[in-house]
Amino acid sequence: MGSTESFSWRGVDDLSRVGLLAVALLLALSAAALLSAPSTDAMKPVGIAWVAFFAMAVAIPLGVKARDQHAKALVWGYGLASGAMIVSAALFLLPQAFGLAQGAASPATAMKYAGAGVAAGLLAGFGSHTLGHRFAHVDIGFDHTAVELSAHALAAGVIIGIVYGTMPELGVGLGLAIVSHKGPAGYAAARRLASNGQSPTVILLPATGVGLTAIPASFLDLSGEPVVTAAVFGFAAGVFLHVAMDFLPRCEIGGEVYEVAQVSDDAHHLLDRLRVHAVGSTFLGGALVFVAWLLVG
Repeated sequence: MGSTESFSWRGVDDLSRVGLLAVALLLALSAAALLSAPSTDAMKPVGIAWVAFFAMAVAIPLGVKARDQHAKALVWGYGLASGAMIVSAALFLLPQAFGLAQGAASPATAMKYAGAGVAAGLLAGFGSHTLGHRFAHVDIGFDHTAVELSAHALAAGVIIGIVYGTMPELGVGLGLAIVSHKGPAGYAAARRLASNGQSPTVILLPATGVGLTAIPASFLDLSGEPVVTAAVFGFAAGVFLHVAMDFLPRCEIGGEVYEVAQVSDDAHHLLDRLRVHAVGSTFLGGALVFVAWLLVG
């Protein structure tokens, strides 16, 4: 038991320092982007990165304060975010990938590459999450919650950077939809860390993750070849869909919702009730994005 406590507190101290360095790096990247490309379109990834940062950072004290709160809040937070992300991918990323294929010399072939990109993105998302969880248990001094959240944030940042670098005329709505899960994720992670007696300031690391990859990736322009662009957008859609589905609230024994619920004898009945909330929250999250798309589209 003593070694476990040493691991936890050592990991928190290390990651807290890394988190502060990550915030400083995000500031530096934002300043560099502002100086090198001060146009409104070029600044969209920077703005989205900081929205993601503040969404997760502001959720930290809320999660700490609600360390004893019922699991229903976690289910609704995850459900709303995941539902919104899945519908966002279906309305924005997937049509964009297959639409770009229409401009190729051979649209049918390009659409197949776009589909292959989606499949590759889903598999890459699964692989990075699974291996990230495996390495999180290796004694490297990092808390596994921060490791997994950071992997998700860095992947989302690459997607945002490539999308806006290739098509800067896109509105900020897509980027904000991609980072819509940051608040619920930060809330849940901070709550778990606080409940375990660990410092939630480690969440500053994944909070900056979107910006750390989105800003550099936004300088990449892959719009020259339709086949390549369609495949890249398909890959981005696949990774994003994996992240979205990973945030679906699963009310199973041994899962995160079960841990937060802290149930014992009434576990089965409580999880059954939470499953209804899980379905309702995901449908509502998706419906809100769909209605917003109808209003602005």
